[in-house]
Amino acid sequence: MFDIIFLLEMIGVVAFAISGMIVARSKNMDPVGIFTIGFVTALGGGTLRDLMMDNHPLYWIKHQEQPILILVMAVIYSYWHRAGRLRASRIVFPDAIGLGVFSILGAQLALDLGHSWFVASLLGVMTGTFGGALRDTLCNEVPYIFRKDQVYASISFAGCWLYFVCQWLLESETLALTIGLLFITITRLLAVHFDIRLQRDRKQG
Repeated sequence: MFDIIFLLEMIGVVAFAISGMIVARSKNMDPVGIFTIGFVTALGGGTLRDLMMDNHPLYWIKHQEQPILILVMAVIYSYWHRAGRLRASRIVFPDAIGLGVFSILGAQLALDLGHSWFVASLLGVMTGTFGGALRDTLCNEVPYIFRKDQVYASISFAGCWLYFVCQWLLESETLALTIGLLFITITRLLAVHFDIRLQRDRKQG
């Protein structure tokens, strides 16, 4: 189980860091800015989760391979000449992966620490969405979680509850994790592709 969790964590870190670096590069930030945005995008949600649960040391401090990986990625990305061609709209895919992975892992950690399903689902949503909110705020963009034209936090919330139910019904924790994160990732991509929204503006006249 440890190997699966570690793999998922690194996938989530890479995915969210990439989304942050794409946005930072589109704002003409230097390597320090690219690293900073990549860092807060990938690790901001987990940091908030740990602070709220009084879980110390912070996860990324205990697992320094994560910020080291982000630093290496930032250096490579900063001097990759084709990186400038990637538009900010390209973050949808890596952002969806990061949302799925960190929502479920955040909820799982909260359960492991003895919290209820409801509290764990909220902490899962925070873990999955807060890094992206920091990314967008620092880059002078309205965060996805607050946009009327985006279905974001609600997908994370639903995916966490799907994970809980699957964990309760199935004997395989790995299968429950996989179902939950795939639901969030795929549903988020479908919502963007088909312009699915929770609320639409009423037509005038």
